[in-house]
Amino acid sequence: MRPDSKDRRIQKLEIILDVAKALSTERDLGVLLELIVEHARDVVGADRGSIFLLDKDKNELWSKVAQGAKEIRFPADKGIAGSVAQTKLPLNIPDAYADPRFNQAIDQTTGYHTRNMLTVPMVSTKEDVVGVLQVLNKTPGAHVEEVQQGSPGPAFDSEDEEMLLALGGQAATAIENAILYDDINRLFEGFISASVVAIESRDPTTSGHSGRVATLTCGLAEVIDRAETGPFASEKFDYDQMKEIRYASLLHDFGKVGVRENVLVKAEKLYPDQLAILKARFDFIKRTLEKEALERKLAAYQFSDPREIQVLIARIDDELAERLQETEDILGFLLDCNIPTVLEKGGFERLNQLASTTYNSFGGPQPYLNAAELVSLSIPKGSLTNEDRLEIESHVVHTYRFLSTIPWTSKLRRIPEIAYGHHEKLDGKGYPRSVPAAEIPIQTRMMTISDIYDALTASDRPYKKAMPYAKALDILTHEARASKIDSDLLSLFIDGKVYERIARA
Repeated sequence: MRPDSKDRRIQKLEIILDVAKALSTERDLGVLLELIVEHARDVVGADRGSIFLLDKDKNELWSKVAQGAKEIRFPADKGIAGSVAQTKLPLNIPDAYADPRFNQAIDQTTGYHTRNMLTVPMVSTKEDVVGVLQVLNKTPGAHVEEVQQGSPGPAFDSEDEEMLLALGGQAATAIENAILYDDINRLFEGFISASVVAIESRDPTTSGHSGRVATLTCGLAEVIDRAETGPFASEKFDYDQMKEIRYASLLHDFGKVGVRENVLVKAEKLYPDQLAILKARFDFIKRTLEKEALERKLAAYQFSDPREIQVLIARIDDELAERLQETEDILGFLLDCNIPTVLEKGGFERLNQLASTTYNSFGGPQPYLNAAELVSLSIPKGSLTNEDRLEIESHVVHTYRFLSTIPWTSKLRRIPEIAYGHHEKLDGKGYPRSVPAAEIPIQTRMMTISDIYDALTASDRPYKKAMPYAKALDILTHEARASKIDSDLLSLFIDGKVYERIARA
């Protein structure tokens, strides 16, 4: 038994209400437009549908969703869609080919035959035209006769027009919200990108590090999502959680903007000004030795037997050459000590001896090395003194403070916490808080593995050479055995070949 017109109308209105609720929650513009077209077809019983959005800057209509056709763009005052956009009035065309405004070339391109069409404006609550909603070819229903050969078939009626207009109004608001949401997202993505540029401009030696850590950490999250067995089988990350992980990874080193630049880019144990002073000092020592030799020669000419002068002068020259070479060797040794090593290395006893060895200066005897130089040159690993290292480590606190000032949405609120702990260790010996393992989120543990791997394999660090990936994985495995990083996560990192997601030159 055929339902009467009133029942059908109620059913369609209920559909529109349900659709309005669904549209109000969707923020992805592409998904939203697909939903609008799908529901528009259902509400009026159409075979196909399209949406043309209005680009006000270019005064063009363009299709984000045009079923059966490629994306198209045309002037906003052209064609049927353009007419509807200009007048804000619907157009119900029962026979498309009988209307001169219909562009038959589209059918010829797509192979689709348009019989009839209903086009309505999508007008927002502010009376702005957001776009045009169009449906094609009314489909025969239980109460509609079948399409006869050569006939335009059943047409859209006034009720269809009313329903599609109602849906278009709901769609316009949803689209405006989605576009606004998309604009805000792009703005925020731009802010994130600018922040990464700021980080890397302060420390060019780690250029690309933040992006690579984000790629690795998100890659590990994807591997975890696919895990069906093991300790992380029930751990899943939705869209917003993945975004949270990516943002935290990209911004984990932002606090470096609060660290002095000379500490950030310190490539050798001595700062450039310290090295310049050291070299100048040894030049002074050599000039002093030459001066003292000249004074001895003058004394020889004044007070020695003339028959012995040549022998004395030769002896003074030999002694000077020997002492100059010794001084040059000492400087060479100090310059070698100034070059950082990756692995701990002893043999700095000679530095202590040189710190107690003196040369003649204007103010009296002075040591070959001052206390600060001795401390720096005696660094067993890397290029940082304890004071330098504490300042570098402070970047984590700066990062947390910076990220905590941002009004994150509820779904991204854990970004400061996730980034805060990327240098913490599961044995409680990390920094800056030395927190126990239970307080380190899984997202942070993932980032820690990614951060260490990239630091070991990166080729852009001035104080060390890039490490082969196999060696880096061995070091990570050693760290896991020492209960410093998560061994289960490292297994997924290795087994899932997450490390292959970043290309090395």
